[in-house]
Amino acid sequence: MAITANKHNIADMLLGVNMPICSTYVLIASMDVEPAKESLFNEVYDEHVEHLLRVPGVTSVVRMKGEPFSITIGGTTETRPAPNPIYTAIYEITDPSVLSSAAWNNAVEQGRWPGEVRPHTRNRTHFIYRKCR
Repeated sequence: MAITANKHNIADMLLGVNMPICSTYVLIASMDVEPAKESLFNEVYDEHVEHLLRVPGVTSVVRMKGEPFSITIGGTTETRPAPNPIYTAIYEITDPSVLSSAAWNNAVEQGRWPGEVRPHTRNRTHFIYRKCR
């Protein structure tokens, strides 16, 4: 199988930006945050991720923020709003049992997240997906 790369995506590939999902499972955690707390949310979420990456079975995390977009399917273009909730984190995990482990429970309660940020989040969703093949 040949891989086509150009000067723009080689750097991304080396930085892990466009790397495929390697684990069998992903946790998709999405939420909104009070607008007045958005800056704090982003600062502290990065710290929160560092704690979660230390949990055995958590192999990677990427954070995303939704945006509005247009898409053309079957010759018709539709404009879609930003998703609700707008923030999403994708956690690669080895097994869903990671999420009920003592290590996970300890990690989610470390740092500033539980006291300074979690109370200002809303519309939280958590889903597990398993790789099809």
